[in-house]
Amino acid sequence: MEAISDIEILNTREKSFNEKLIVPFWSLAAMLVVMNTTMFNVALPRVAHEFSLTPTVASWIVTAYSIIFGIATITYSRLTDFLPIRKMVLFGAFLLVLSSLLGYFAHTFILLMVARIFQAIGAAAFPGLGYVLFSRYIPQERRGSAMSFIASGTSLGFGLGPVVGGALTQYLGWNFLFVMTAAVLFIVPVFNRHVPMEEKKSVQFDIVGSLLVAASITGFLLFVTTFAPWPLLISLITMGLLWWHINRIRSPFIHPDLLRQKGFTQLLSVSFTAYFINFATLFGMPILLAQVFHRSPMEIGLIIFPGAIVTAFASRKIGKIIDRFGNGIVSRWGAGFLLLSVVLFATVASLSIYGVLISYFFMSLGFSSLTASNSNEISQYLSIEHMGAGMGMNQLGGFFGGAFGVGITGMLIVLQKGMEMANVFQNIYLGLCVLPLISLYLLHKYAQRDRGLMKS
Repeated sequence: MEAISDIEILNTREKSFNEKLIVPFWSLAAMLVVMNTTMFNVALPRVAHEFSLTPTVASWIVTAYSIIFGIATITYSRLTDFLPIRKMVLFGAFLLVLSSLLGYFAHTFILLMVARIFQAIGAAAFPGLGYVLFSRYIPQERRGSAMSFIASGTSLGFGLGPVVGGALTQYLGWNFLFVMTAAVLFIVPVFNRHVPMEEKKSVQFDIVGSLLVAASITGFLLFVTTFAPWPLLISLITMGLLWWHINRIRSPFIHPDLLRQKGFTQLLSVSFTAYFINFATLFGMPILLAQVFHRSPMEIGLIIFPGAIVTAFASRKIGKIIDRFGNGIVSRWGAGFLLLSVVLFATVASLSIYGVLISYFFMSLGFSSLTASNSNEISQYLSIEHMGAGMGMNQLGGFFGGAFGVGITGMLIVLQKGMEMANVFQNIYLGLCVLPLISLYLLHKYAQRDRGLMKS
């Protein structure tokens, strides 16, 4: 009976949703949000030089953004059970524009970090709410194509971000990167007019749970980047308090019932590994190209661009393959491409910029395929009741994976100080080879579980 009620709810909502207009515009918003991340990756060497920052400290420009982004993403997703999506999108866009103006006038590292943190809170509204919106209003037989639209916008953002960021950093200065993000303001009227206005309910938001999540993750990241014992102690204590807390309240920030489901945690782990690899690469690649091949920010962007732009156009085809053949085959191919990419980065990328270009092509294609199919699989796995919480947890896990990827990569660069930079990145990518193998194993176990359920 629960499955029937879910279908009836979806059919009712579908009638009030302008899918053909909202999906491409939401993809455009996702592109601008991702550009906000990748533009700064290219600018990091220059920002680090201007403020005399080590790679570990500079990595926190991206790491802090990813942590706040992840927390804010699941916050928006959890609030979809209580607040209209349209109002939250307008709030996120307004905050994103204000923080971008603050960043434009930032001339100290502290003010830059403040602007980035508030940018993350505003920007998180778009991917987090987009996946919930599509899962809520688009039927399963077309949902793969819709998810791939977001993946397409994301890939395009990964490609355009370094080019635009490199050009702005080189010719106008990194402060102008904030101006570009404010362009999301021009998309807001479309969402305000065409996103359905849902019923508002009394808000039961778990503020304590969100703070415990932030403290535990930040503490662990500080430990792995500094090796100081006190952040690890704080992280372990807050993790214990978090598990006790979410098991005793009615509407927890992280749903413990979902974490007890092996299938969901397997898919969540796949998202973590995919974002870890991709964000580690987007952080490390500009450093590699700047220090080994002595390329300018503009040239770095042009090297990253081809792989991402081809993948952006391929994402539409990926969506159709998902809808026709299912998520499993696309997920496995995505993980396979990620494995090929890290092997290439570990072997040929340090020899030639063309090696970097080819390696990132497979990285971008693999990441786009894996995240689109994995998000679609999670949307089919979850009931309507758990949709907001589950999709938010998936985004949270992904961006925490990205934060760990950036933080650990920065730490590994510092630990190998004195070695040739080419050898430093070879060692890092040899280690990263483990993660796609873990993803392939988890996908295999998930498929076995799925087949077992079908037989029973």
